[in-house]
Amino acid sequence: MKVAIITDQHFGCRKNSKLFHDYFLKFYNNIFFPTLEKEGITTVINMGDTFDSRKGIDFAALTWAKDNYFDRLKDMGITVHTVVGNHDIYYKNTNDVNAIDLLLREYDNIPIYEETTPIEVCGLSILLVPWINKENEEKSVAMIKKSQSPVCMGHLELNGFRATPGHMMEHGMEWDIFKKFKKTFSGHYHCRSNQDNIYYLGNPYEMFWNDVNDENRGFHLFDTETLEHTPVNNPYRLHHVIYYNDHDHQLFDARELENKIVKVVVRKKSNQVKFEKFIDKLYNANVAELKVVENFILHDVENFEAFESENTLSILNRYVEEAQVDLDKSRIQKMIQDAYQEACELV
Repeated sequence: MKVAIITDQHFGCRKNSKLFHDYFLKFYNNIFFPTLEKEGITTVINMGDTFDSRKGIDFAALTWAKDNYFDRLKDMGITVHTVVGNHDIYYKNTNDVNAIDLLLREYDNIPIYEETTPIEVCGLSILLVPWINKENEEKSVAMIKKSQSPVCMGHLELNGFRATPGHMMEHGMEWDIFKKFKKTFSGHYHCRSNQDNIYYLGNPYEMFWNDVNDENRGFHLFDTETLEHTPVNNPYRLHHVIYYNDHDHQLFDARELENKIVKVVVRKKSNQVKFEKFIDKLYNANVAELKVVENFILHDVENFEAFESENTLSILNRYVEEAQVDLDKSRIQKMIQDAYQEACELV
């Protein structure tokens, strides 16, 4: 039997943005729900951060989530095992008050897991682990250690995994206790990565600029007999970077950029009039947002070069790594990561 695994959907993200929810809907309408129907899926496991803000969600975004996701799953007769993630909880040190429980009580097809709990799906025992905090840490660790389940799924913050493009987590939980499982799957980090038997499955879609050009997003199908998981990728993009190098605006096709978030990075601009015509063409294509970034210079690091394939966060992290300073670089990178994430959420 196959089940679907999805994580970090972040309904209500970017201040309950209609632009982002319209973008999300393309994935659900054209990829997620058709795949569930085609594969005969009757069980979905949601590994946390279903909602974005720990403080609240507006009525329009909640209605959108119910109409376009939760109601459809109920109508299809699909059970959705849902663990609580850190974005779902109101208080940082307890899972007791959480959006999943408060907002989705009306759905009898959505079992909610605030504490570490073993479940059985298609004859397979799976240990579900919600967000681990100060209140539940001792109990959670004890249950993980004594578990006989071959598979673990949860919302884990583990040390040594890629949290976002350009940032490796160095302050998370050690993952030795998860080596006992044949497979451990987790949400929380939005990038796909794995070490040994531990797999971070990533979120379904782009949310920030550091997600640009990362095609490894979507959800997964999990075979309860073989324990193999198969990605079902999301082909849709929201963020686009254009490196302007004296483009001929007449030859540039901007039609695919409608309702997209666009950043123009200026590499060469020898004619201001031509550049302005190029920018006008983007506006006329009805881009959702447009940002122009002129050339910038990083100082104090000899021979430092920012590559076009790198995003802002990876450039900043590498800049810190290569700087000749006697400071805790991992702490500085963590501060940059937090500041960058906060800035993205304010846009």
